[in-house]
Amino acid sequence: MSGNGFAELPQPPYYAVIFSSRRNGRDEEGYAAAARRMVELVATQPGFLGVESARGGDGFGITVAYFDSEDAIRGWKANAEHAAARERGRRDWYEHFELRVAKVERAYGWDAERRAQRSEE
Repeated sequence: MSGNGFAELPQPPYYAVIFSSRRNGRDEEGYAAAARRMVELVATQPGFLGVESARGGDGFGITVAYFDSEDAIRGWKANAEHAAARERGRRDWYEHFELRVAKVERAYGWDAERRAQRSEE
């Protein structure tokens, strides 16, 4: 993740694993530590490209992890430490979640700061 919260990604195609969840509000400290650890761990996963994450005050959050292939996604799912965190999430942290996998075919963006910098040059 870059300093602005956006993942720096290559040109498509690539894959997005979209994890939408609603927290139950319990064990905030344990959850925060586990979430940090999962970001550290996924960064070592072969084929991992980046991650973006946000959570609202109401407990609803979305994390999108990007991978270069479906094999890389399967590798992440099979990671033992990640599997243990998923089980703990079901038991201790989430009241509901959805997971979706999508192939990104096109991607584009806009950045006001970069546009301002270019117009000054």
